[in-house]
Amino acid sequence: MRIAHTALWTRDIETAADFWRRYFGATIGEEYHSKNRPGFVSRFVTLPEGGGQIELMTGPWLPADTHAERIGWDHIAISLGCGEAVDALAEKCRADGCLKSGPRWTGDGFYEAVILMPDGTPVEITA
Repeated sequence: MRIAHTALWTRDIETAADFWRRYFGATIGEEYHSKNRPGFVSRFVTLPEGGGQIELMTGPWLPADTHAERIGWDHIAISLGCGEAVDALAEKCRADGCLKSGPRWTGDGFYEAVILMPDGTPVEITA
């Protein structure tokens, strides 16, 4: 058994797709426009090396403030394979202004940093 994909709501699907392409080397699929749910648009992000897929979704009904904590998924963690890769991507994100918290060892044993998508969604990058 494995997770086929995870889905993520965003207000700006193009900017979100560019984030995944720029920082993770992802391949971005074509837009899908639903005929059954007008305004719904999605694109699949495919991470390299069998890293899985993320479905980016948007619609005009999204609330203005989606950054508040709520029941449901909080973040996704992407394993980069080693601490040096975490350090390098964290530094690139620091320079670009999207690093939330720098590399560190967590209490539960992960070497990680947290970066933010353009809409504020956190993404953990781990060794």
